[in-house]
Amino acid sequence: MPTSPSIATPARGAAAPTRILLADDHALVRRGVRLILDGEPDLTVVAEAGDGAEAIEMARGAQPDLVILDIAMPRLTGLQAARELSRVMPGVRILMLTMYDNEQYFFEALKAGAAGYVLKSVADRDLVEACRAAMRDEPFLYPGAVRALIRNFLDRAKDGEDLPARAITEREEEILKLVAEGHSSKEIAKLLVISVKTVERHRANLLQKLGLRDRLELTRYAIRAGLIEP
Repeated sequence: MPTSPSIATPARGAAAPTRILLADDHALVRRGVRLILDGEPDLTVVAEAGDGAEAIEMARGAQPDLVILDIAMPRLTGLQAARELSRVMPGVRILMLTMYDNEQYFFEALKAGAAGYVLKSVADRDLVEACRAAMRDEPFLYPGAVRALIRNFLDRAKDGEDLPARAITEREEEILKLVAEGHSSKEIAKLLVISVKTVERHRANLLQKLGLRDRLELTRYAIRAGLIEP
């Protein structure tokens, strides 16, 4: 049976821990995973669900920051639940926790909006870091998944298929780098010999394309992309 959502009260001045909804149809698995997560000061399980449909219902009430879904569950699978959660709660992060080291499931999980794919066999080693990576908006992939992605990319290139387009244009990348380095719109306009209005338009496009909110998040993205050093 799912637990009732609970809210941990952080100490004054401390950052609130990441609120997690855990969905797995095996109570023993949920208990073990909960012990791992609740043992970390920055993570707390606020709700549990026994299947995908219940996970969606409980997410609406508990409003978690992160949802961890098993793939094989009754009523709705984890993949189906992930697709629905991505649609109705686009801000929530999603991790798949599964026993299946399976490329098809892995790629389906990415398409469904999951930020990471963690194997149950190594959950005690990988799950905490996967949660933290997801909350930093970084992907978490186990080694076999990384190999699958590289093989998929190389196969598509060999077969002459279209490869993923750049997320941003070269001009947007230039502006992103300068924004992350702390330059104002006026300074960027002068450096690139364009109008301030054009700079602001490119900056707005960057935020929209990358799903970011402000200069700080743009700077973090630029660091992850290797455009500037941390």
